[in-house]
Amino acid sequence: MELTHGGDWAGYAAQYGGMPLDFSANVSPLGLPQGVRQAVARALDGADRYPDPLCRALRKKLSGTLGVPPQSILCGNGAADLIFRLALAEKPKRALVTAPTFAEYEQALAVAGCTADRFFLREEAGFAVTEALLERIEPGLDILFLCEPNNPTGRTTPRALLLRILERCAACGTRLVVDECFNEFLDDPAAHTLLGELEGHENLLLLRAFTKWYAMAGVRLGYALCADGALLERMRAAGQPWAVSALAQAAGEAALGETDYSAALRALVAAERPRLSAGLAALGCRVMPGEANYLLFYHSGEQLVQRLRARGVLLRGCANYPGLGPGWYRAAVRTHSENSAFLQALGEVL
Repeated sequence: MELTHGGDWAGYAAQYGGMPLDFSANVSPLGLPQGVRQAVARALDGADRYPDPLCRALRKKLSGTLGVPPQSILCGNGAADLIFRLALAEKPKRALVTAPTFAEYEQALAVAGCTADRFFLREEAGFAVTEALLERIEPGLDILFLCEPNNPTGRTTPRALLLRILERCAACGTRLVVDECFNEFLDDPAAHTLLGELEGHENLLLLRAFTKWYAMAGVRLGYALCADGALLERMRAAGQPWAVSALAQAAGEAALGETDYSAALRALVAAERPRLSAGLAALGCRVMPGEANYLLFYHSGEQLVQRLRARGVLLRGCANYPGLGPGWYRAAVRTHSENSAFLQALGEVL
């Protein structure tokens, strides 16, 4: 079976009998925070009980951290779970997504019987959203998905344009879904988030996750933020009641207190992203100016994914993204030594 995403360490292990150096998944290279590890271990004592289906303690802590009322928060089994719940709850007839972008938006819409139109991002514009998107937002458009920063391009929409898109959606009765799962990796996350726009914009829904920043991909924990409480209730009812395990809830509460971990990760990404970009460019790659913890690049070399895999390195091929094609790749930003090993391996296969 060919998987849509990167991070297929299990397939590599089955083939080679070991673990790869994984640049195909955009997860914190610092690993699971120690405090999260300890919280999960303690939560095992209550694993014989059903988890709280309303995630009360976690939502209360998120509320205090984000300054958002608990009733405006819905937790799920990762952001992907919430994307599917949203599509099933809204049942949109007309949807718009950018391309390339995260595949789950279109997959979830298809499950709900909706075929999405695409707004193609152009390389000549640096794969950034432009004002031309405003012309595609019109009455009758039920839902628009934006990924900020976008996956796999790593680009953000200028905030002024993002606010114009929000107001245009409100005027047209369009639900604006902004996926902020990589927002924390930006140089100034607070300057770009639409968190402060939730109040007064019931048409706005934000998606976030613990997956990437806290290296909790295997734990599965995300949350939606929206002032439309009725929508969140429909989303909660659109899936099974115990979506978030007790272990995941405990992990999330602990992660919100990991300030030293967050500071270390922010410093690492700030130092290593430009270094990795320069290293790729020195190897003849055309590198997009990514703003998150991954870089999109182009190289005409053939079978880079397969040749690197044989050397123990996983790279995300982006040929299956609408709007991209053969020769496009995405590499995660990892530690100094891991980035050096990746660049050396890539240089050898080129």
